[in-house]
Amino acid sequence: MQEPRPFLIGGQWRHGETLVPVNNPYTGKLIAEVSNAGPADAEAAIQSTVDAAVAMKALPSHARYHALQKIAGGIYDRREEFARLMMAESGKPITDAKREVNRAVQTFTIAAEEAKRIPGEVIPLDWTPGTDSHLGILRRVPIGPVLGITPFNFPLNLVAHKVAPALAAGNSILIKPAPQTPLTALLLGEVVQEAGLPPGAVNIIPCDNALAEQLVVDPRFKLLSFTGSAAIGWMLKAKCGKKKVVLELGGNAGVIVESDADIEFAAQRCAVGGFGYAGQTCISVQRIFVHHSIADLFTTKLLLQVARLKAGDPSDDSTVVGPLIDPAATARIESWIGEAVSQGARVLLGGKRMGSVMEATVLSHVTPTMKVSCQEVFGPIVTVTPYRHFGEVITALNQSDFGLHAGLFTQDVNKIFHAFRHLEVGAVLANEIPTFRADHMPYGGVKDSGIGREGVRAAIEEMTEPRMLVLNLKPPTGA
Repeated sequence: MQEPRPFLIGGQWRHGETLVPVNNPYTGKLIAEVSNAGPADAEAAIQSTVDAAVAMKALPSHARYHALQKIAGGIYDRREEFARLMMAESGKPITDAKREVNRAVQTFTIAAEEAKRIPGEVIPLDWTPGTDSHLGILRRVPIGPVLGITPFNFPLNLVAHKVAPALAAGNSILIKPAPQTPLTALLLGEVVQEAGLPPGAVNIIPCDNALAEQLVVDPRFKLLSFTGSAAIGWMLKAKCGKKKVVLELGGNAGVIVESDADIEFAAQRCAVGGFGYAGQTCISVQRIFVHHSIADLFTTKLLLQVARLKAGDPSDDSTVVGPLIDPAATARIESWIGEAVSQGARVLLGGKRMGSVMEATVLSHVTPTMKVSCQEVFGPIVTVTPYRHFGEVITALNQSDFGLHAGLFTQDVNKIFHAFRHLEVGAVLANEIPTFRADHMPYGGVKDSGIGREGVRAAIEEMTEPRMLVLNLKPPTGA
């Protein structure tokens, strides 16, 4: 077996005292061992990030642009390696893994462009008597050292969505990757090393949860960017003290299918959005509300679409539904299905476990209080519920602790704008599934789905602070 993977601090690869296994979710076999950072390593990583913040702040935008472009190119050059590694450690189907690599290339490319146009503003101050000679100039400055904590489900692109805007904004960043998928983040570290950035601009340390909490509370970090579960995210926010916090948390995304929708298209998109990567996406389709007049037809078409989705080996190009991340996740999904059925839900398709893979499952007769409805499933389950009135379904979709994305299929532009006004979510997607995300768009939610926004430009704004210059301009002598 290969040597244990070291972590990255201050431009140097280091080994810790403890090793953590990384297993293939599909086969259960050991892929590699990763060095876990200890307290001394964490302190070194923090100090390195703090020191690098000074150098990053002084880096001109053209230098940040070229570094980010070089990282994008480095990912592209090693795209097959990234995709295969992601598939191995996360169980992500290879087709999805390749798509994620391409998205990461785009994320860094977008960040390179945005590094050149971080906005400023000239603000007239002569609004009141006595301020005739005053002029304000606002610019955004780097916030300082950033701590990024990333999840397992997008082990490359969600790391990219923290690293790329941090570097574009002129910040240094410390990444603590998910324990299930540290290898992809460390491989990204290899690419970053070739970009010519100051040592410590990007540090990457796998560590245990207790040490991660110590990182969170450290006042030397000026911003925490966390992507993960709502329970963990809000717990960490409570411990953050004075630092700024961006939380990208979970959801139980709803979709509304109106009577005038393109039913075939809506069914096809909902199948893709509900079961891609086994539903392990925070904007995965979970709750589908269908107008009663088309409910039977839509459900039939949905079941036909879902039945075509291949489940199993993620290395197969045709696989859509791969394994869940670990046995605990599989057991939880299985128990939630059983609990829903015991409470009156009906399994229309799937519901069975095949080793590490859970069948794509469609449930009906679901009530709002069932876990498969009111909590984040994070697995291959969708529910189908009929409704009669548009106002009724808006209320039903909003009856959730989450508010990330929502989808609406209809040809009625008035209903689209009504939903836009009244749905309590971060984004409404018209004639599209909530699983859609473009990497340059603002992305985030409300309620338990988080605070703040990602998407490169939006993240740069979160990772910078406004600074004003007020000029008292007097007429030049002799004018």
